[in-house]
Amino acid sequence: MNAVRVIFTSFALDAHFLGQVPLAWALRSAGHEVRVVSQPALTETITAAGLTAVPVGDDHNLLDALATEEDADNATAWDATYDLDPARPEVHSWEFLQASNAQLTTRFFAQVNNDPMVEGLVRFARAWCPDLVIWEPFTVAGALAAEATGAAHARLLWGADLYLDQRQAFLRANRSAGRPDLLAEWLGGVVDRYGLVFDERMVRGKWTIDQMPASIRLPLGERTVPMRYVPYNGAAVVPEWLHEPPVRPRVCLTVGITSRSGADHLTASLSNLFDAVGDLDVEIVTTLDAAQREQVPHLPDNVRVVEFVPLHALLPTCSAIAHHGGAGTWSTAAAAGVPQLIFPSVWDNSYRARRTAEVGAGLVVRRTELTPNALRDGLRQLLDEPGLSDGAERLRREILADPAPSDVVPLLEKLTLEHHDLDG
Repeated sequence: MNAVRVIFTSFALDAHFLGQVPLAWALRSAGHEVRVVSQPALTETITAAGLTAVPVGDDHNLLDALATEEDADNATAWDATYDLDPARPEVHSWEFLQASNAQLTTRFFAQVNNDPMVEGLVRFARAWCPDLVIWEPFTVAGALAAEATGAAHARLLWGADLYLDQRQAFLRANRSAGRPDLLAEWLGGVVDRYGLVFDERMVRGKWTIDQMPASIRLPLGERTVPMRYVPYNGAAVVPEWLHEPPVRPRVCLTVGITSRSGADHLTASLSNLFDAVGDLDVEIVTTLDAAQREQVPHLPDNVRVVEFVPLHALLPTCSAIAHHGGAGTWSTAAAAGVPQLIFPSVWDNSYRARRTAEVGAGLVVRRTELTPNALRDGLRQLLDEPGLSDGAERLRREILADPAPSDVVPLLEKLTLEHHDLDG
């Protein structure tokens, strides 16, 4: 088909953008025009990926918003919404759904889709006239820009669709409760400025591109395009020490890049955790920045500290990984077939951790239970039980069974033609 114009958009957080890069390059390589629109803070990350950046608006203040506690009741409600695993009965209770709808709207959606960012994205879309807008699940400004220009649009998931699960459950429960829908009210007020009326497509897309393997995917009845997760962890250089295979089992221990900007995934001290694994006959590779390194004055001889190493290069050399359960780390480990010890804390991490254990590809240690002994025992179990390695390999093959980004391009072209409003 003729070249189409595609906007990718994500609010300015690397972890939410990086999963878009392989599909952006697949479309670019197929001859389509691609622009990545975000707040200015993401520009360097976008251009480092070799893509064309369009900075718009002002940077968000998400971490400040999450730290704000207006009153004790709101703080309690927000704490309750951290873990969205639908296996917890309270996650679909009316009290939880109300709190989630309110807090996610005010402290999250409205923060990352701030007015200057929305205005800049809509202005660029109206000038450039995209055929397709692909947006990560929180950047609803992408759906708004698409609706304002008649473009087709789709969500690109980086994890299981727990936020749409919350949305669907809230709408079902609210049919009888008849309470205010703060997400619809807020977004309705935003879109009214552009002559639009709020529609559920603005929070769920016209279709969904899902990068989760089938056993982890959360089917919610939406039109879905499955797509293989292809690891991309940002601009990277393979260090020389990775050129040779390890002489003993290699284990990766990481708490994620987002922990460096205020997201605390640990309750145990870093120093005590490393002391607990010092006598294991393994090589521990851990990612710590300078501030985190200061928390660990003495490291065992079997620990190698690096500030950054591309996980897609490191993990194929590893026998196990221990981490916080973040989407990028989890998906890269799953794609490499590495058994995982996960200490989940917030958001969707608990769901991922639980399902990983249920499919036999890893173990879960609750964040509050991550003692030095728990870390040591968990790593020994990952290394000693062949069944966990077998489960991780099954998960890797499941990922490989999904179509690669280049393979889904023809379907995206077809869907774009079906859903593009030529009248704008």
